[in-house]
Amino acid sequence: MSITAERKTELIKEYATKANDTGSPEVQVAILSERIANLTEHFKGHNKDNHSRRGLLKLVSTRRSLLDYLKKVDENRYKVLIEKLGLRR
Repeated sequence: MSITAERKTELIKEYATKANDTGSPEVQVAILSERIANLTEHFKGHNKDNHSRRGLLKLVSTRRSLLDYLKKVDENRYKVLIEKLGLRR
């Protein structure tokens, strides 16, 4: 359900805008997207796990807020990010 430290460092390297960048919206959205994908897979086998479902909804809401912020600040970065991650909007 959670992501491994190695996978997290890979995501940070891939989406970082500068060296030692862990707080930019791009990195945060990439990590949240990975966690959301893991939880989505978890629900295929555990469809009555409502406690984790609440956490999933919170993650989705946080990702949406970060994407809205990024779109407001710099629309080009937003478009590149959703294209890279394969998100709908």
